[in-house]
This record gives sequence, C-alpha cells and structure tokens, in this order.
Amino acid sequence: MISSCPICGNQVLTVELERHANSHFEDDEVQRDMELAQLAAVTELSTGVMDVPEPSTRPVPTDDSVAQVASSSIIRGSSPYGNAMNEQISFLVGAQIRSEIQQIQGGVMNLLRSCLESEGGSSTSIISGYVDHHQSLSSEDKGWGCGWRNIQMLSSHLLRQRPETREVLFGGCGFVPDIPSLQRWLEIAWDKGFDTVGSSHFGNKIYGVKKWIGTTECVTLLRTFGLRARIVDFDSTESASLQGKSGKRVRGPMDKYLVKTNSCPNSSSGELSQEDAENLRGQQVLVDWVWNYFKSNCSGTLNNSKNVMISDKTPLYFQHQGHSRTIVGIQKQKGNRGSQDRYNLLVLDPGHRTADLERTLTMKKGWQRLVKRGVHTLRKPQYQLCYVDPGIASSEEMSQLKTIDSILIRF
Repeated sequence: MISSCPICGNQVLTVELERHANSHFEDDEVQRDMELAQLAAVTELSTGVMDVPEPSTRPVPTDDSVAQVASSSIIRGSSPYGNAMNEQISFLVGAQIRSEIQQIQGGVMNLLRSCLESEGGSSTSIISGYVDHHQSLSSEDKGWGCGWRNIQMLSSHLLRQRPETREVLFGGCGFVPDIPSLQRWLEIAWDKGFDTVGSSHFGNKIYGVKKWIGTTECVTLLRTFGLRARIVDFDSTESASLQGKSGKRVRGPMDKYLVKTNSCPNSSSGELSQEDAENLRGQQVLVDWVWNYFKSNCSGTLNNSKNVMISDKTPLYFQHQGHSRTIVGIQKQKGNRGSQDRYNLLVLDPGHRTADLERTLTMKKGWQRLVKRGVHTLRKPQYQLCYVDPGIASSEEMSQLKTIDSILIRF
C-alpha cells in the first residue's frame, strides 16, 4: 500500500511512512533507532506479527487522521509559524506515543486520601484531585529523566481536571506522551521562539539526549500550548553562577535521599546556631507558600472527610539541585501545648517504583516514608516550583510567555 508523506508529499510504502516522515526531523543515530522502533510498531499493526518486546499502543496515523487531529486541536486559524512548522506539528500529533504506566487500582490519590484520613488526630491535609504516578525506568531514563516524569505527572492532572487544557495539550490527543515525544514538543517550542536562552543552553536540541531538565523546560513546553505555566524561585544565596536572563536553572545528578530523622529540630533560638535558624526560616517560608497555594482554591472535604480537603490547584513541579519531585498536597499537624504547627509536603517521586507506592498505600503501612517530606528535609539553598494557572492564553499573552521569568522569594 502506498501513502503520501505529510511532510514532503512523496509517495512511500505505508509500512515505511513513519520512518520516512521522521527523517525530516533529524539524521542522527538516536533518531534512526527511534525510527526502527516506530517501524516495528507499524509492522505489528499491519501484519499481526511482532518481534520487539514493547509494542506501541497508539493507532497508526493515516494521512487523513493526522491532518484532522492537527487541524481540530493544534492549528486554529492562521498560524504565524508557516506551513513547514504546521506540517511538523501535524505529524507529531499523530505520531506521538502514549507513556506506559502501571495503573494503580482506585487511583494513587484516592489511596493517599484514605491513608491521610486513617491518621486522624489534629492533622489537616490538602491534596490535588487527580494525578498518575510516572516512575523512572532503568531501561529508559533512570538517573536523568526525573524532570520529564514530573512533566508527565503534572500533565496527567491537567488532562483529567481541566477540559480547556485537554483540548490543546499535546495537540488534543487526550493522553500523556512518552519522553521522546515530549522532547519533540520542547524542540518545537524552541523553534517557535520560546525560551531562547534555554534553547541555546541545550544547543537547540533535546530529542534523544539524556540531559537533566528543570522547571524552565517544563514551563516552556506547557506554554507553547497556551498554558499559563509559572515559576516561583525560593533562594537563600547570592550566587550568580546559577542565574541567567530566564531565571534560575538548577540541575545535577540525582541526589541521595536525606537521612530520616526522628524529630524536627527544636525551634528554640537558644539551641540553634545562626545557620540552622536561617535554614528553618527559609524552610518555613516555602511550606507556608505551598500551604497557602493549595488552600486558596479548595473545593471542600472529600467524602465527608474531616481532615482531608481537595484543592483545584495543579500539583507542583518541585525542583532542587540534584532531583525533582511532584508535590501533590501538604499536611499540617497542629502543634501541642503552644508549639508551632508542623508541615509535611506530600510528594510523588519518579525515583520510587509505582508497585511499592501502591503496596504501601493499600496496606497503609510504610507509605509515609515514600510520600511525606517534613520541613527538616528541606536543606538545599535553592528550590523552584512550577504550577499552571487556569485558562488558555490569548494571542497577546503568547508573545509575553515566550520569555521565561520567575517570581523570586528570598529567605
């Protein structure tokens, strides 16, 4: 069977359509490896025979289906980017692959809510309504892909909770793409003029590259779809080495998890060094901000729960030097006998196995070690948060969103 390439219009064998079309993007070795994998997926669907271990679950795009999806979701009216860019986007909309995740029966947020309710006491928790856990895999991205996995977790919330976002995000496909597809979308954002500083930092290329990314790349990718993604910097340093015109850029190898302590440091100024006191003050600034963020738009308690509330806010992409996680909520425990309230960030970590998360939450045993992060664990000098405001940006806003800035909170 013969089909027309959506990029150049040449007639090629249908079984080689994706391989031929992808050749218009790049010619490097990584690209050729991806083309072979996609070709195998096409062969499986067309012949019923599969000789690779991980087949794609998406339908094979045809010329008509690619054009229909693109025209209805990503290309609305006249586009300032030209036909070549539109054709590239059109093909990516149909060729992107769904990210494979382990489904958690009942949903991870429902299990977390149940665990928080079972704690009782004087605690109050605020959590996001829906998030899927995306774990890093040793065969794919272990050691460098945490940023991409957090983008996937944030996207899973946006696709489920915000109908207006679902219509535009990833071309309206309705699912969370895999990392190579997300890398393509980020390159398209750069080609459109978003975050030129960051684009230059990566040499205008990220597809097939095993490099750490941060909140700046998350915001850039989401903004190209018109989403109002924002960055908040929490900074206690004066270092210029991490500063650029587009804001802080914090990267590094995956950190080792902090040693668990049995209790928070005593807040008495007589027992703290000046450095410890300053660290505690900075930590409190961050958790206060997170609490107020989730608290500012709560839809009330869930299932008549007295101590768990649901926020309409998006989860937070949580970045510090060495690693990133997704904050899906926060817990406040009332202090006893006049002592200060204690806070725990509730996080989903791409470095944890989904199976371990599901098991501990289901059994209500040991889940705190995976999910809770107390104030005393916040020992880095810099943190960044990324969130998404409601609505889709107007054409006037889009030009402003191309420059990535941040709200700086010093402590």
